[in-house]
Amino acid sequence: MYDKILYPTDGSSIAESAIEHAQNQAKQHDATVHVLYVIDSEHIGIGLASNLDFEGGPGMVGAPTEDASGMVGSRPTGREDLEDEGTEIVTTVAKQFEGVETETAVRFGSPYETILEYVDNAGIDMIVMSTHGRSGMQRYVIGSVTEKIVRFADVPVLTVSAAETSEK
Repeated sequence: MYDKILYPTDGSSIAESAIEHAQNQAKQHDATVHVLYVIDSEHIGIGLASNLDFEGGPGMVGAPTEDASGMVGSRPTGREDLEDEGTEIVTTVAKQFEGVETETAVRFGSPYETILEYVDNAGIDMIVMSTHGRSGMQRYVIGSVTEKIVRFADVPVLTVSAAETSEK
């Protein structure tokens, strides 16, 4: 019934809460899981330059960051760096799908629009993704990629609440 299952991820622990469900569906239907990471080009700078190669201020692409050890590094500064980071994420996530065939992809664009385009272009039969569990005003102000996918996808969407998974 489902030959191709899409598992969109941003590499977060919240997104990972849906891996088990995607894996179970894939095993049950002998399906391939497509692991997709979308680089949000609507953030400052990404949509304006084809090859970002600048150092920005705080919160900008290329801004210095401090990790837990106190070491200062830098965020990706160019389109290739962002794509490399996305590739690393989908590769790491795909390894978690034991016993399931996977394909990985990294795309630039508006997350929900790019996910829906991928569904159409790759012939996806089902989407499995997590929800951030926001409610009330925060949900309306921030918006939800998952909510838009549920509303506009032409295929079944299995959503997994990150809040429910973390309580187990």
